[in-house]
Amino acid sequence: MKRPLVILLGALALGTAIFAGSYVAARRATLICCAKSPDDLSWLRSEFHLGESEMARIRELHASYRPRCAEICAQIAVKQYELVAAMDGGTNATAEVRSKANELAALRARCQAQMLQHFEAVSQAMPPEQGRRYLAEMRRLTLDQHEQFEHSMSNPTGHEQQR
Repeated sequence: MKRPLVILLGALALGTAIFAGSYVAARRATLICCAKSPDDLSWLRSEFHLGESEMARIRELHASYRPRCAEICAQIAVKQYELVAAMDGGTNATAEVRSKANELAALRARCQAQMLQHFEAVSQAMPPEQGRRYLAEMRRLTLDQHEQFEHSMSNPTGHEQQR
């Protein structure tokens, strides 16, 4: 009778310790997160070791880019909705579906060109070495992701995969 009671008390003590430790860790993480600057560009300062004058210029660039970005994102969302609506219920790619898909692709290309232009402007507001590193990282996060998807859809010879 003693052994099950000891096991039960040990399990309760262990569970209490795990709960208390998790609570303390979660509280600490919340405090650290909330103490961080609400500045959405603060990561640039720390990652690329930028000064206040560089950050001020980058904030200006970012503020002027945001409305253009929001506008094209809204246009893309509308066109995506139109494309899905044109495809609903059909099994064939109609002329309307092809047209909407082409319009969507053109908007996405325009968005990508604007992003690249913005990244270039931001990189020029940084010291040269940091600017090169920033451009490489932005390319990796934006362009290379799409390229990896394209490569995954074909084998190395460029032919469709056999199923």
